[in-house]
Amino acid sequence: MNHSTWRTRRARQLEGEAVEHDQEYADARLAGDLGQAVYDRRIELGLSQTELADRAGMTQPQVSRVEGGDTVPTLPLLRRLAKALDGTLNLAIDEGDSRVTFTPHAA
Repeated sequence: MNHSTWRTRRARQLEGEAVEHDQEYADARLAGDLGQAVYDRRIELGLSQTELADRAGMTQPQVSRVEGGDTVPTLPLLRRLAKALDGTLNLAIDEGDSRVTFTPHAA
C-alpha cells in the first residue's frame, strides 16, 4: 500500500464510508501493539532489555525485535515473556481491532 492509497482510505474512513483493512496492516499493528505492551511492562518493572532477555531465555536483540514490532512471537515465547514480566498477557483480537495488555500478578 503506498501513501496515496492510505490517504484515500483514510479520507473515505473519515467520511464514514466502510473501508476494508489490509491484512498485512492489521498484522503489523498487532505486532506493534504487542511490542509496546512488552516495553511498557518492562519499564514498569525497571528492567533493561538484557535483564528481560535473561528472565525469558532470550537474547537482547530478540527482545528488541519484539518491542519494535519487527517479529511475531510464537505462543511458547509469549508464555515465557508473560512469566518473565510477572504478569498475565491479555490478547483481544477481533476483525480490524486488537488490544494487548499485561495484568500484573498480585504481590
